[in-house]
Amino acid sequence: MLNFARLSLAAPLLAALLIGAFPDAAWAQAKTRIKYALGDVVSIDELPLLIAAERARKRGVEVEITSFKSEEIAAQAVINGQSDIGQGTPYAAIQKVNVPIRFFYQLSALQFFPIVNTQYYKSWKDLDGQEIVVHARGSGTEAIMRLMEKEYKINYKNVSFVPGSNVRALGLLKGTIKASILDATSKNYVMKEAPGKFAILPLGKVKASDEALFATQAYLDKNRAAVAILVEELIRVNRQINADPKFVVEERKKLGLLKDLPAKLEAEILPVFEEAVKSGIFPDDGGGRSAAKNDLEFYRLSGALKGENLKVEDFWAFAPIEDALAKLK
Repeated sequence: MLNFARLSLAAPLLAALLIGAFPDAAWAQAKTRIKYALGDVVSIDELPLLIAAERARKRGVEVEITSFKSEEIAAQAVINGQSDIGQGTPYAAIQKVNVPIRFFYQLSALQFFPIVNTQYYKSWKDLDGQEIVVHARGSGTEAIMRLMEKEYKINYKNVSFVPGSNVRALGLLKGTIKASILDATSKNYVMKEAPGKFAILPLGKVKASDEALFATQAYLDKNRAAVAILVEELIRVNRQINADPKFVVEERKKLGLLKDLPAKLEAEILPVFEEAVKSGIFPDDGGGRSAAKNDLEFYRLSGALKGENLKVEDFWAFAPIEDALAKLK
């Protein structure tokens, strides 16, 4: 056995030799921990992330996921240095702060469903002067509803923030919420629990990120190899899901993920991911410049971003995707 406590002088040389033996930098990132901020509860939607995180762990990159009360608080955790990587689309916040925060990976494209209680509303026009409920300030859910407000020339009386699509779904079923926006899982649940009570309002062709990953430029520069490993595994998972949505069901069982998921929601996993694949929300290439351009256009039109001639380089860093794709090709 080597006594590493007595090999302090030889350690740099030993490390160099081992890194050379492992070209994907897995050994070099041994025991690397990424503090990951999620502005929501961990749910079915996070299964691709959980699978990729488990694979990254086996390559020496520990992804420690912490759920925050809202996307806004998760973004602040990254801005303040409490977390390394955040998940969400806080474009407005990033435009305002002096800290150079950059998006670097599109986890999924938007797939949300504006939903109304038909006892009160049946169209977008009916929401003029009414209250709506979205996920969080600056979130994709708010951006969609703001864009529809402009599109249909209406004005909401008030926009309330209730984190958690499942929480908003329960509010709709109980009658405490009359108009909101849900993810696919919660939409399916509500429509099954109360057939004929709710209607999905049309969105048209909305192209933007639902969930993206972001970090400070300094963190991305300092932890390039670890970030590339996480991104590589995320892309691998997306490609496997797009090839066969059943992969998520099988991998969840194999890895023992979300063990406490209620039976009703467990039955929704396959339909949700089949619908997602059909809608093309999981990019095979991490989104890249195409996702960045779509996001800037969408968030500018919705009012979340201010100014004209916005540059993708002011919001995105493309090195993590480029590093990962170089390994995958």
